[in-house]
Amino acid sequence: MPEFLSSTKSLLVLLVTVIIVAAVALYFLWRTRRKAFASPLERATFSTLHTVSLAAPALREGLSRQSASFALPYLRTLLETSALTMTDAQARSLAWDGEADHHTLDVVELAKQVIATGRQQVASHTAIDCGRDDCVIKGIVVVPLETEGNIVGTLGALTDATASPVLLRATAEVARYISSQLELAELDESRARLSRAEVRALRAQISPHFVYNALTTISSLIRTDPERARELLLEFADFTRYSFRTAGEYTTLQDELTNIERYLMIETARYGDRLDVRLQIAPEVLSVVLPFLALQPLVENAVRHGLANKPQGGSITITAENAGAECVISVEDDGVGMDPTRLRDEMSDAHLSGAHVGLGNVDDRMRSAFGDDFGLVVDTAPGAGTKITLRVPKFRAGIRA
Repeated sequence: MPEFLSSTKSLLVLLVTVIIVAAVALYFLWRTRRKAFASPLERATFSTLHTVSLAAPALREGLSRQSASFALPYLRTLLETSALTMTDAQARSLAWDGEADHHTLDVVELAKQVIATGRQQVASHTAIDCGRDDCVIKGIVVVPLETEGNIVGTLGALTDATASPVLLRATAEVARYISSQLELAELDESRARLSRAEVRALRAQISPHFVYNALTTISSLIRTDPERARELLLEFADFTRYSFRTAGEYTTLQDELTNIERYLMIETARYGDRLDVRLQIAPEVLSVVLPFLALQPLVENAVRHGLANKPQGGSITITAENAGAECVISVEDDGVGMDPTRLRDEMSDAHLSGAHVGLGNVDDRMRSAFGDDFGLVVDTAPGAGTKITLRVPKFRAGIRA
């Protein structure tokens, strides 16, 4: 009886295995046949999406000879024209893809009319007859490229047939796509300019009191402890050199912490035993990239607004923890704290008043770089100290030190 049950069990296992294998085989066969027999509309859609995705990176760099040269071959594939060309806002030719580039002057003249009127221009074979027997061009369509209502260039399509309504519409749609990518490029650039401006504003907010007090502390040590004074002066020089560097909008956590250690070394020389600093940094997050001068204002805020007004002094704890796809950084002090509503109001006005050493500035730049989910989180109350936390993605496309 046991042998019979064992045989039956083996047979059932074999049967189930065969059914599973057959099901998997049928599934892959179905997928293969489905791919093989995709409808013409599906194939055209996939091809179009793939083509525009290839042109997008260059266009996101803005309109230039280089971006136009890279994008035009892909865009001409969409329109299936004999040639495709782009001009800038002064009707100067940027690039040409395809044949019959001897019609460049014809395109330029049409581009000038487009820029002057804001409307697409069409030329028939009789208007552009070049007298060459080997020339197949029988029509030219030129349409504007616009960003925020301003014409920044033109797109010209040359065809071996009279320009049809379908070509006019298709060229206009491709121009609209190009314009959308150019608007995104301008948005990227404006964000970069804003970020640079905010960093300049933050540098201007570096406390004059800190500079004055640092130099005063150093000068007081020149006679009593010249070696210590020399060491602090070098640290102060490195601190200002880093804070006013011009290279890049982003830095690594390691570089940011190194500069913070310089700052705290100077402040410790000033406050002595009143300032207790603790660092708890996970080594694996030191390479994380974050906005330049994102942590310095948080630490300076802890010293200035947390401990400077506390007679007995206090402690500052800086932590950086590994949290999967993110790095979680916090700056916590056991100082005097403040009313959360007042802090929120001052952060929203920090760019103008310099209140709390630019916390609003850091909050804006974190959200601009990584999204609204990555702003500062501040926990504080009168007499309860302050803890500021920020999350930084370990990877974000387009962001590098």
